Amino acid sequence: MKKWLLTLLTALAVFALAACGGSDEKKEEKAGGKEDKEIVVGASNVPHAIILEEAKPLLEEKGYDLKIETFQDYILPNKSLEEGDLDANYFQHIPFLESQKKEHGYKFVNAGGIHIEPIGVYSKKYKSLDELPKGAKILMSSSVADHGRILTMLEKEGLIKLKEGVKKEEATTEDIAENKKDLKFEYNYEAAFLPQAYNNGEGDAVLINSNYAIDAGLNPTKDSIAIEDKESPYVNVIAVRGGDEEKEKIKALVEVLHSKEIQDFIMKEWKGSVVPVNE
Repeated sequence: MKKWLLTLLTALAVFALAACGGSDEKKEEKAGGKEDKEIVVGASNVPHAIILEEAKPLLEEKGYDLKIETFQDYILPNKSLEEGDLDANYFQHIPFLESQKKEHGYKFVNAGGIHIEPIGVYSKKYKSLDELPKGAKILMSSSVADHGRILTMLEKEGLIKLKEGVKKEEATTEDIAENKKDLKFEYNYEAAFLPQAYNNGEGDAVLINSNYAIDAGLNPTKDSIAIEDKESPYVNVIAVRGGDEEKEKIKALVEVLHSKEIQDFIMKEWKGSVVPVNE
């Protein structure tokens, strides 16, 4: 009986050690093995996810499996990156990234700029900015990071003047020094709902980010009555947790997105509505 019990205990001990060994093996695999060949990126539907889909086969050639998680807003992709559910995200421009870091304490870095999406002005009522009447209602995103960008564009178009010395990228409607047409700015709209507001005929003019415009079937270069110039500093970037920019898989991701194949694809697909960059 004692011999049988001793045999059973020995077998259990061996099983336990094997299980622990298997667990350690999985941890090692996760740390530096198979899982390092998977890249999970959070992205807006258009154009980000489409660009990433085009990059998939190029990354496969380098031995990486790209997984794309799509998001419909500008908040969750950063939360998911912070929580470790993503290796990177691709949806935001640099001023928005910096504002999110300041507001939420995110330790994110820019691993590489990929493209610019010019913001356009759309109107169901008028064919040019000159036609906008006195007191026209202008609808824009609730994202404060976009306000300076929009106001700078309207200043270049001659509709407003900003206060002397104000940092353009940080400007708000409070920084408007001159407003000849007495434009009324409404900025309580989620960026994703601005195309719907435009289609509903709300406001006199609606400023829409190109990713949401394209996703809603609009062509920014044809349907807008004015569009941000291509020298915009608002570059959409690959954002990662600090330190991860040195990982080989992140370097491979950025390298592929900077490749001639992807840059040519962006130009062919969107014909200037989305402009590739390599920085």
